[in-house]
Amino acid sequence: MSRTIKRGSPPRRPVQNKRRQQPKVSTLDKIIEALPVSHETLRRIATWSIVGAVGAVALAGATWLGIPSAIGVAIAEGIGRAGFRVEQVEVTGLSRMDRMTVYAVALDQRSRAMPLVDLEDVRQKLLSYGWIADAHVSRRLPDTLLVHIVERKPTAVWQDHGKLSLIAENGIWLEPVKAEAMPDLPLVIGPGANEQEAAYQKLLDAAPALRPLVKAATWVGNRRWNLLFESGETLALPEGDADAAKALVKFAQLDGVRPLLGKGWIRFDMRDPSKLVARRPGQETNRTITDPEDETKPQRPAMIEAKRTAFTVVQG
Repeated sequence: MSRTIKRGSPPRRPVQNKRRQQPKVSTLDKIIEALPVSHETLRRIATWSIVGAVGAVALAGATWLGIPSAIGVAIAEGIGRAGFRVEQVEVTGLSRMDRMTVYAVALDQRSRAMPLVDLEDVRQKLLSYGWIADAHVSRRLPDTLLVHIVERKPTAVWQDHGKLSLIAENGIWLEPVKAEAMPDLPLVIGPGANEQEAAYQKLLDAAPALRPLVKAATWVGNRRWNLLFESGETLALPEGDADAAKALVKFAQLDGVRPLLGKGWIRFDMRDPSKLVARRPGQETNRTITDPEDETKPQRPAMIEAKRTAFTVVQG
């Protein structure tokens, strides 16, 4: 048999389809895909950030080039109209201070356009309030001010001319307080007693056994303390921090060896740190109480009798 051979171009080989390679996904793309926000939201955030940065640079450049402030303000106001304007305030760290006061201070601006908000001015205004020890103010674009407050803690109650107030460390005034709502804090009484609060706390630290027994302390003549105990007695201390602490320690030692509190005395006087003078109800004179350590030493009968009968006139 003969084969018929057709002349012409040789038969084409079938072309194999090449597999299309999938584009590689970068680490950044994976992170973006994992975020719980849409691509549209991310695009808007990026746009806001760029506009804000450009606005800030433009305003700074205008100032540096000496462009009149009115033009710089106009630029900032334009940025505000574009969406960069304070619309809300987020406050954290508050416990005792009134939240509405912080909002009012933060929003007290001549303009709420973000570039024109003076963060340091807001902070300084907040620091004028007793409760606020520190404040951190920042922007969160496009429309939020973030305010974090560090509050002071009350350390004592101050009574002055019959009015009660909470005070913090160093006697900083916080707020008034009613007698029925007084917290369990030391009570200091008298003009200027609030400024002596730190010294008073240090005084009580010298005799920790007596601290829970002290009900209040009166700052007398802007120079010394009278302590009032829960059992009703008053202890007059000498002037000067060192002498007052020394006298209080001595009183604690005497009370530990021979209980004095709750034994019918109404007043103790240690303005002379070398001796303790006491008075009972109805008496117009004070009795000098001897040191128990002295009583353990050999003494002549005349000296013992003199100590037992020694009296001191009340000096006020």
